[in-house]
Amino acid sequence: MPGDHGSIGPPVRYRSADEDSARWLDFAFRPGDIVISTRSKSGTTWMQMICALLVFRTPELPAPLTELSPWVDWLVEPADGMFARLEAQPHRRFVKTHTPLDGVVLDPRATYVVVARHPLDMAVSLYHQGANIDHDRLRELTGQAAPEPSTVASPEAHRSPQPPQPPRPRPPLREWLLSWAASRADPREEMDSLPGVLWHLSDAWARRDQPNVVLVHYDDLSADLEGQMRRLANVLGIEVPEPTWPALVRAATFDHMRARADELAPNPAGVLKDNAAFFRRGRSGSGREVLGEEEWARYRARTQAMVPADLWGWLHREPATA
Repeated sequence: MPGDHGSIGPPVRYRSADEDSARWLDFAFRPGDIVISTRSKSGTTWMQMICALLVFRTPELPAPLTELSPWVDWLVEPADGMFARLEAQPHRRFVKTHTPLDGVVLDPRATYVVVARHPLDMAVSLYHQGANIDHDRLRELTGQAAPEPSTVASPEAHRSPQPPQPPRPRPPLREWLLSWAASRADPREEMDSLPGVLWHLSDAWARRDQPNVVLVHYDDLSADLEGQMRRLANVLGIEVPEPTWPALVRAATFDHMRARADELAPNPAGVLKDNAAFFRRGRSGSGREVLGEEEWARYRARTQAMVPADLWGWLHREPATA
């Protein structure tokens, strides 16, 4: 695993094809900053919207959500321009990261909000999200080379390159999910793998008693959105006039966010093929439905060996001994 939870020292560096957590070293914190730290498809945009509604106290945001709340680690956006925009913001700032807290600079003036989701539900959403990403556009923006054209293995191959072959179709969801659940990837290299997801949440869980670290469960947002928004407002010290609450809660519902997809989807560079498809379903339980009982038992045994029992029970919403 990347490092000891809560250890003092430089942040762990996490990198992927389009992310580099080293950009946090250049982030100039100021009092009141809010850092939203999640894994992909775990409620990131939802929490960004909630923070926006609490900060501005109105559903009418002054700019698109991605401009108000940039993804600090994302290599698609040049760092200088992003940091200049953040520096110019006069309001309380709230930014996004997919980096675990041990890879982010921890500043006592900031509040760190970590959103957790049942890993299997997160993975199902990630699977569907993969079909909505324009991978050629993403490679272009991050300076990655295009895939090499395929050639036929024959004596003439060196003289007669063949046209690029279409990408292989993705495996069916169940096959993909079982492979994902069996992954033993390094969390620093594949943050959206099962080990990466559980490391991210284990690290946050170990810090949950720190006064500026807040854990939120996706299922709690689904079950009691207003209660969770009020809880977060209290933690952040934000006072919302009572008559304003209904409009704010309504604006944070899944249906209302999907209706505003062009304004809220994280797509400033045109990486998503369809903004509305980003808000696909948003429900819980879809991952568990895919697995049979034996497959669920294997998943449960493996994940219980990877995280503390109390975290496992909180994350999966059932006793760890079940």
